[in-house]
Amino acid sequence: MISLLEHPLLSEFPEHRDVIVQLKTSDAHFRRLYEEYHEVDKHIVRIEEQIEPATDAFTEGLKVRRLHLKDDLLRAILT
Repeated sequence: MISLLEHPLLSEFPEHRDVIVQLKTSDAHFRRLYEEYHEVDKHIVRIEEQIEPATDAFTEGLKVRRLHLKDDLLRAILT
């Protein structure tokens, strides 16, 4: 089943809200990853809502990218 919901990082990791907010303001690399994560997520939602056309392969590539960004962000949050 295709999810039509966005996956904002603060909703994905609510227990790390304070650390995420702090890193967004103090770490430029984290901020870039955070912004890219949300851009990719919004792109996926637009495709899933059929606002934007895309092939299945392209959509899956975006989902893989989102997952890698999420992993990188969580690694930074836990460090």
